Amino acid sequence: MTSPISIIRDGHTTWFKWHRGRRRASDPVFTGTRLLEAMALGASTEVDLVVTADRGFAVLHDMTLDRETTGSGLVVQTSDALIRQLRLRANDGTPLTEPVMLLEDLCTVMASGTVHPDALLQLDYKEDLAALDDRTVERFRTSVAPVARNIILSSGDAAAVDRLHAAVPAMRVGFDPSDEVTVTAARTNRTHADFVASTLAASPRADLIYLYWEIILWFADDGFDICAALHAAGKRVDAWTIQTVDATSVAAVNRLLALKVDQITTDDPEGLAAALEAQP
Repeated sequence: MTSPISIIRDGHTTWFKWHRGRRRASDPVFTGTRLLEAMALGASTEVDLVVTADRGFAVLHDMTLDRETTGSGLVVQTSDALIRQLRLRANDGTPLTEPVMLLEDLCTVMASGTVHPDALLQLDYKEDLAALDDRTVERFRTSVAPVARNIILSSGDAAAVDRLHAAVPAMRVGFDPSDEVTVTAARTNRTHADFVASTLAASPRADLIYLYWEIILWFADDGFDICAALHAAGKRVDAWTIQTVDATSVAAVNRLLALKVDQITTDDPEGLAAALEAQP
């Protein structure tokens, strides 16, 4: 069976990133069990970060607790102690035994556990620069510094990434320029190269550029290979997010692989790997 970690196509390795810590579509998000499994196997995986009332970071996607956890209300108004008492919910909303983690909890477990040298944990910061203060930055530094070699920080706010990276310079950084208005303007005006140039200027330290997967294919349809352009600038490309595995998504993934994307974010790495292997 093809590995749920990566695939080699025409000599190029593309990683499957476990979106929100999922190995399979049926997995709930952000469970410590799957995240530690990914780290031990050497997979690329991703979690989201939201600022708490105590100026820490909850491993959650939403700004509110209601959908993902057994709690309710705004994350930013909830203490770390209370967040630690909450439980995650399954995809159908059923409460799980898995607790909601803070960033420091996740990093502590990583530091004391088995982490493959190739493992890469993406911390996707969901807020902006205004949500950061000295206390938040210091807590981020304390949590992440011991495991920085296996961390990449990403956001659509390059300034926020810069501030956190200054506190933990050993970690890698990424940038997501997938703004619908900007992308539409680039396609309409045929300024695809300018879009790339502005992306590079916004976050020159970025190792990975995160692009909504359709942007890559839209640009290719326009006759512009954005992966090649970013590779020429020394950047890698992540295509996000393949949410389901079916004939349509597999066809799209085959096009992405032909364009040599470096990483594909998916909610079903195992299912996608199996579907690609099953092709005639």
